[in-house]
Amino acid sequence: MSENANTPEAVLEELDREECLSLISPGGIGRVAFSGAPGPTVLPVNYRVLDGTVVFRTREGGAMDQDLRSGIRGLDIKIAFQVDHIEEATQEGWSVLIQGAAHHIPDDEVSTVADVDVRPWAGGDRDHYVRVIPVRITGRRIHNL
Repeated sequence: MSENANTPEAVLEELDREECLSLISPGGIGRVAFSGAPGPTVLPVNYRVLDGTVVFRTREGGAMDQDLRSGIRGLDIKIAFQVDHIEEATQEGWSVLIQGAAHHIPDDEVSTVADVDVRPWAGGDRDHYVRVIPVRITGRRIHNL
């Protein structure tokens, strides 16, 4: 029991891959985490889910684009992508973490992702699409008894 007898204990529940994808499937705002030039970096992105992958946009040649390139053709940088939904009033919610490769969509493949209608977080000319190809998907839901 918690220190305050009137406060119920929170329960942490693991989510399976399908439920994680279902929770994030409407799209919205998430965060990408990677090792950037200045060090560990976490940035917000607007995203959409397409065929079990996460799609977001950035500026071609910009800092994120450069940090997410290995410099070796065909070798993608591993990143983390995270989304959560928290209800502060009830102290309940969920969090989903996806780890995988940040695949830069080449011009000849843009038509495969352009229909997802994802707008860039920062606005402006950010027409470079990045697809996160999941290797690992984990999630947790927290709720009160």
